[in-house]
Amino acid sequence: MTDGVSESREAATVVILRDCPGSAPEILMMERASSMAFAAGALVFPGGALDAGDHALATAIGGQLALDEAAARIAAIRETLEESGLAIAFTRPVEADRIVAMRRALAEGMGFGEVLNVHGLELALDALVPFARWQPAPFEMARRVFDTRFYLARAPEGQVASVDATENVRLFWSGAADTLAYCDRGEARIVFPTRRNLERLAQFGSYGALAAHAWSIPVEKVTPWFEDRDGERHLCIPAHLGYPVTSESIGTVRRG
Repeated sequence: MTDGVSESREAATVVILRDCPGSAPEILMMERASSMAFAAGALVFPGGALDAGDHALATAIGGQLALDEAAARIAAIRETLEESGLAIAFTRPVEADRIVAMRRALAEGMGFGEVLNVHGLELALDALVPFARWQPAPFEMARRVFDTRFYLARAPEGQVASVDATENVRLFWSGAADTLAYCDRGEARIVFPTRRNLERLAQFGSYGALAAHAWSIPVEKVTPWFEDRDGERHLCIPAHLGYPVTSESIGTVRRG
């Protein structure tokens, strides 16, 4: 860190969806533990920071993907398994007892690449759909700053999510609009990027429609900025990236 400004750390997160006939798709949300340094107590999607093992594994299995993109997808899959017990983006269905063993091994410090080798499993990195990428502006930078890639993924059939009891304390499935309403009633809290992404997700009635939308808009890094609008300070994002709401009064904005 120089001159009081932190360098950003790479991170990845996954919007896991399951279609619900007759209603909006449900999304896995998790409530972060109040002890966490970033977004304590907030509702978030599964995910976290990349580590050296993610980059090493990306070199081995990333194929035609850029190294940083492959590493981010690997981190998204690994973090989802660690935090929720869901095995997304594998080349074949993963048995419940195997998921438990893999999750335990990761918690005990085994590298993800070794876990995959022990269980004879391979990742399907192309099963993750790139959705967005967010990084705070310099004026927002503090001790923990993340350059975060967001992906979409289908919920694996037959698997049950469960808390890790360390980073998160509650998991639930909810439509994007329902989660926003839940937070607007003051029953939970979300930070600025999560709110904007939920608003974008709420526009679509199925995983297929949402994935088609995501593929139609190239991912660009979203770096919010301050701007005075109608005499009031707002935090703003670009208008061409699919977000229906592109500014919010600084008086109501929640950040990490």
